[in-house]
Amino acid sequence: MKIAIGSDHAGFDYKAPLVDVLKELGHDVEDFGPATADSVDYPDFAHPVSSSVEDGKSQFGILICGSANGVAITANKHQGVRAAIAWQKEISVLARLHNDANIICIPARFIDLDLAKEIVKAFLTTDFEGGRHANRVNKISCS
Repeated sequence: MKIAIGSDHAGFDYKAPLVDVLKELGHDVEDFGPATADSVDYPDFAHPVSSSVEDGKSQFGILICGSANGVAITANKHQGVRAAIAWQKEISVLARLHNDANIICIPARFIDLDLAKEIVKAFLTTDFEGGRHANRVNKISCS
């Protein structure tokens, strides 16, 4: 699968190790930055990741910032994007199972790197359950 990834300065230290995990799992990864840990504006990185998912260039996206709130709010402005914040593995599983989430948002200031890796792996290996959830997901978009 093709995975888009981006962060802000608070999530920067998690980005490269997550890219390594994704590549080890055989995924093609597009890193939208940033390239340093210098202070940046999270929308500058959340929008390109979200656009890649929105346009179908990437099947999934991963966004990392301090709380995950800023990147999730930004990502969810894009049509067809369902970005979910996950601070536990089980939440990432439910985001896929019930919400067909296609971007996972990681709160780097609140979880350790090992848990972030588990969350991402669970997210990418869980399929949307469909069924009764499909009707709900189909009602999310405003257009």
